[in-house]
Formats: sequence, C-alpha cells, structure tokens
Amino acid sequence: MRRIFWLLIAIPVAVVLVTLAVANRHEVRLVLDPFRPDAPVVSLLLPFYGYLFVAMLIGVIVGGVAMWASQGRWRKSARLKAKEAAHWHAEADRLTRERDAQSAGAAKQLAAPGA
Repeated sequence: MRRIFWLLIAIPVAVVLVTLAVANRHEVRLVLDPFRPDAPVVSLLLPFYGYLFVAMLIGVIVGGVAMWASQGRWRKSARLKAKEAAHWHAEADRLTRERDAQSAGAAKQLAAPGA
C-alpha cells in the first residue's frame, strides 16, 4: 500500500515541486517595512520558490492544527469509551474469578461428604 502511495502520489508531487523550483528560481525581495519600501529596514531576499514552499508549509501546519482542534470531541469520546471498556473488562474478570472460586468451593463440598 505504501509503495502504491509513493508511486501514484509522492513522485508526481515531487516532479511538480522540482519543476516549480526550477521555473521560479529568481530572487525576490520581501519588504516588511511599509513606511520605507524603497530603503527597507527589514527585508528578506529569497528565491521565489522559497516563499511558495514556506506558504505551502504554513498552510499544511495551519490545516493540521485546525483538523486536530476540530476532532477534539471525538478523541475525548474515544478516551471515555476506552476507560469505560477497561472498567467493564475488569468487572467481567472479577466476576469470572468469583464464579470460578464458587464453583471450586462447591466442587470441594461435593467431594468432601462422599469421602
């Protein structure tokens, strides 16, 4: 399954990203000073694909955080169900031990009077 994912999705995505990087390799200045754009105090000079990759990375991170936050109620429900299942499993084990002890005691009582 992993191999299929790798061949059908990851390789074409990698080809597209490399093509994007090669086509957009000229440097672009990002000016972070709105008051003096011609002589900025704070600016960043990177290839254009660097900005595109950073924007995609930020989008993936923000999307992941949003999905994680929106699925919180399901994780809470799963925790509660797991805790409840563990409680009932322990209760079933306790009842099984009690039943086995009672049946062993009854077997002893049946065997003792006849001896």
